[in-house]
Amino acid sequence: MDQTTTVQARGTSAATGTLRVEVISGPSTGVTTLLDSDTVSVGSADGNTLVLGDPLVSRFHLELAREADAIRVTDLGSTNGTYIDTIRLERVRIQPGTILRIGGSELRISAGRAMRVALLDDDSLPGLRGQSQVMRRLMATIQRASAGNASVLITGESGTGKEVTARAIHQLGSRAEGPFVTVDCGAIPPSLIASELFGHERGAFTGADRQRIGAFERSGGGTVFLDEIGELGTEIQANLLGVLERRRFRRVGGSEELSLDVRVLAATHRDLRAEVNAGRFRLDLYYRLAVVVLQIPPLRDRPEDIPALIDHFLSELGSTVPAATLFGADGLAELAKRPWPGNVRELRNVVESRLVLGPPESDPAGTAAPPSGFLGLPYKQARAAVTAEFEREYLTRLLAEAQNNVSRAARISQMDRSHLIELLHKHRLRGP
Repeated sequence: MDQTTTVQARGTSAATGTLRVEVISGPSTGVTTLLDSDTVSVGSADGNTLVLGDPLVSRFHLELAREADAIRVTDLGSTNGTYIDTIRLERVRIQPGTILRIGGSELRISAGRAMRVALLDDDSLPGLRGQSQVMRRLMATIQRASAGNASVLITGESGTGKEVTARAIHQLGSRAEGPFVTVDCGAIPPSLIASELFGHERGAFTGADRQRIGAFERSGGGTVFLDEIGELGTEIQANLLGVLERRRFRRVGGSEELSLDVRVLAATHRDLRAEVNAGRFRLDLYYRLAVVVLQIPPLRDRPEDIPALIDHFLSELGSTVPAATLFGADGLAELAKRPWPGNVRELRNVVESRLVLGPPESDPAGTAAPPSGFLGLPYKQARAAVTAEFEREYLTRLLAEAQNNVSRAARISQMDRSHLIELLHKHRLRGP
């Protein structure tokens, strides 16, 4: 019988499996590690769960995740690849006992002992909703992380709720009375990002006709949220690293040093470990930002949360209609089967559209929805609603296709980048 490791002495918890990794060839031969975690990373850099002294292994080489009946292997963009025999892998599920080859080493991957992980007793935190085990486990971690002042890196697909998670950490922490300032690193031109972060003095560059207070200064005593941190260029990465290490900064063109009194939260849809391997993101900056890492699950991995999320959105929109009435049992079942490329953000748009337009004629849940639909609206208002729904749907899927990269999305859609950003802000698909 498996031994059980108790992670939490009291409160709600759930059982989960762990991993066992044995190095059977290579410089670290003989190392056997029982990892009391169901998700681990392997590589040559400090910060991995298992660090190998193999020069052919990338800094962050692969990630292993225990699932119910298998182990998921994800190569993190390694230089020399991850192999089973002669087959190179990117993402695959394997059975316990499988041998992987990375660099000059071989690893035998097995199931470890069971352990218990903490779950939030409730099904909500500020802005967050979830009855699923994966979300209640995440929210328990968010609650613990909010108590300190450490930097937190929030990762996940576009639309999963990374900014909502950051706001929850801020609201639950000791800096809740201070400001919460968001910087969208993917929407600001590289030439202006330093000014946005640190501010500038009058005359610092062409067009700087007045002093500007930057995000770090505006968020003093509170939290600065660096959204899409993976879009930063390497030069500004070096500047940001220096500020985080010294806890002091200067406005662009200024000489006065200002103290940094903020908690730093960052988010990205990219895997920064792969970006480190590719040389696009600084390893030392990654260490500074990823003191705590939160991975937000995609909506397709927690379909049981959809009804609660719909009810939450309906409440935000001022509606008293319950999810079961608006969509019907068949409609909710259909929603649970969708792939949701836009995740929770896409679901919110679907709810808002259903409230305004009612169900389409072919919708099996149509009889349970409000009967008015868009035909009960004046023509101009109905046309605007239909146009808005098309724009939201198009932009949501465009961002998913472009992996949340605005410049790439502009190229795909053949749209002016500035106009695209305006539409994204209009439909709340990007921060203000």
